[in-house]
Amino acid sequence: MTVVMVEDLDPSSADAGVAAHYGDPMREQRTLATAVGLVDRSNRDVLAVPGPERASWLHTLTTQHLSDLSEMSGSELLVLSPHGHVEQHAFVTEDGTTAWLDTEPGAGAGLLKYLEMMRFFTQVEPRDATSEIAVLSLVGPGAADLFPDLAKPRVGEVPGPKFAAGSVPAQATSLYSVREFEGGLARRVPLGVDLLVPRGSRHEVIERLGVPLAGLWAYEAIRVEHRIPRLGWETDHRTIPAEAAFIQNAVHLDKGCYRGQETVARVHHLGRPPRRLVLLHLDGIATDQPPAQGTPVVSGDREIGFVGTSVRHHELGLIALAVLKRNVADDATLKIGDSVASIDPA
Repeated sequence: MTVVMVEDLDPSSADAGVAAHYGDPMREQRTLATAVGLVDRSNRDVLAVPGPERASWLHTLTTQHLSDLSEMSGSELLVLSPHGHVEQHAFVTEDGTTAWLDTEPGAGAGLLKYLEMMRFFTQVEPRDATSEIAVLSLVGPGAADLFPDLAKPRVGEVPGPKFAAGSVPAQATSLYSVREFEGGLARRVPLGVDLLVPRGSRHEVIERLGVPLAGLWAYEAIRVEHRIPRLGWETDHRTIPAEAAFIQNAVHLDKGCYRGQETVARVHHLGRPPRRLVLLHLDGIATDQPPAQGTPVVSGDREIGFVGTSVRHHELGLIALAVLKRNVADDATLKIGDSVASIDPA
């Protein structure tokens, strides 16, 4: 089997260490869209947070309602700056003794530094567990068939501005079912099932599952199609949760104080985030190459945003997630380099 690693194509990529594709990225995309494929995402950083006070401690430090997160369940969380800008995003998976946090490649050190700084006298022992645990993702409609005992992800509705205090349930806004699997954990998520397995046995797990392999290129195409933001790709130093679509899965809007809460509440109740995440269709005439992350998006002679992740989709062609100024009309004609782009208003 042909294996092309991410670093073979882009030595500077933050996603180095996993396969970009296995020789046929379009076929791999179709597998993820119509059946099920396994994507090696073992380049993700993983932290372990054991200790009897871990749930209440993470609850106070992050945007998510975690004080009652039960054994064998998961969710998502953000860590914000004092001004409400997104600094960290992680999935949290609770197994009854430890909360496992998996985050973007290279982001674990910053998250761990913050957690250690905020320990004080709390009974928690956060540590870097990247060398212990690897993340594999089963993506596609067939993933649920492999784990029929895992309930569908539950994601709550975002309340409207000026909602009444106490009207948002006192629980995590996204709840992911978890069970033990191969010495690790299986977590049902919107795109399929994530596996957190012992790093030393990941190759054996892949062989036993017998699921077709798909590279990170295919995974990213499906993620972009579903408009799922990624820390560091669809965020910059000014990003607030409402701009990058984190607000539904990772933010509880009616919980106790946490760093950056004032900004989150003010923007939500006023209903006017400065920017928004959109899906763009590129014409592919001037070039058939996806633009680089951070490429400016221009309307007329005015720069109005930036490209996050851009991909070549097996059905939609060249598409990209971009963060644009809120007042850019859905029917605006946009330019990205030499390409013409349009907003998908769906």
